[in-house]
This record gives sequence, structure tokens and C-alpha cells, in this order.
Amino acid sequence: VRLTGLLLTSVAAWYLGFFIAARVPQRTTSDAEFLGIRKKPVLRAPVPKRQKCDHWTPCPPGNYAYRILSGGGKEKMAKICFEDELLMSEGNGNVGRGINIATVNCKCVTDSTDHSGEMMSFIRNAPEGTLLLMATHDDGSTLLKNDAKKLIEELGSKEIMNIKFRSGWVFIAAKGFKLPDDIQKEKINHSDRKTNRYNGWPAEIQIEGCVPRNLI
Repeated sequence: VRLTGLLLTSVAAWYLGFFIAARVPQRTTSDAEFLGIRKKPVLRAPVPKRQKCDHWTPCPPGNYAYRILSGGGKEKMAKICFEDELLMSEGNGNVGRGINIATVNCKCVTDSTDHSGEMMSFIRNAPEGTLLLMATHDDGSTLLKNDAKKLIEELGSKEIMNIKFRSGWVFIAAKGFKLPDDIQKEKINHSDRKTNRYNGWPAEIQIEGCVPRNLI
């Protein structure tokens, strides 16, 4: 009796399977479709738009963009960029050893790489409403006299008195007006043989930001 029941159950299961297979439409999946199922869609981010002076994000409307880079090692010279124009760079042939200064008053752009006496005259002769952008390459301290340091300190520098041999230093100042408190104005990096990126030379440093047009 048990054997007969098992046979009847097997026949019924086979018949039910055959009936379902006959009613359900058949569809085969190709190898290409199978591989397509396994592949995940690739999301490609759009290429970021280049901003003025290579900022990561654009300055708000009504602002000037600036970026100041010190030199790094013997080969990397200082760079000063304002509104996407390289005011001072190795390619321009107007950057050298010491403190490099570019002034901007939206009427003219000038530059200087002289030391102390000449540099002080250059700063003093800059008209009111002028931006001064400064960056060192190699050594900007050995020939820099205290009077020149005090003059730069009066422009708002908090680090000029701390500058040492081959210190990397960048600074932006305003003559005749006040810069916003929330922008990068200054950075310094001292030479230290234990941490120098280059042999006996500190790594380059930089500051960047946006200056409201209505200040100048």
C-alpha cells in the first residue's frame, strides 16, 4: 500500500510539473543579457570647472580672487595670482630670491623683489586703496632690516617679526582700507631639516581667498 501511494504521488507531481511548464511561456536569457544584469552602472562625475587662480570654488559675485604661493626648494619659485592673472611667476621672469611684492589698485599692477630700503620705498609709494601681495622665495630675512619689518607689521602682519632664514612666508595686506576678518591673510613655514620636504628647504605654502570689489 505504501509503495502504491508513493508511485501515485510521484506521477501526480510529474504531471503537475508538466502542466505548469506547458502553460508558462518560455524565454531564454542570452550570455550578453546575463552579463548586462551582472554589470553595475558606472556613474561618472562631471569634470570640475576651473576657477580663477585655481580656487576649488568660485568667489561670490562682486569679489576678486587671489592666490599667493611661496617658493619651495630651489626649483619652485613664488607665484602671485590675482583675478586669474599671474602677476608674478617664473614664467613671467619677474620673481626672484627674497620677498616678492605685487601691488594692485585696479588701475595698475607693479612688482618689486628688492630688499629693505628699496622695498620700503615701494610700499610707501603705493597709493591708498592698494592691495599688497607678498611671497618669499629662498631667503627673505637675511637682508631684511627691522625698519622694513616694522613697516610690514604696520600693514597687519603678525609673522614678519618671526621670519627666519629660508622661512616660507605669504601675506596679503591693504593700504588705506581694511580687509575682511574671515579671509586668509598670512601663513609662515620655517625651515627645519627634520621636516623639510626638500634637502635643506621647506615646502611651499599658500593662501587664497576673495576680496570684495567695493573695498578697492
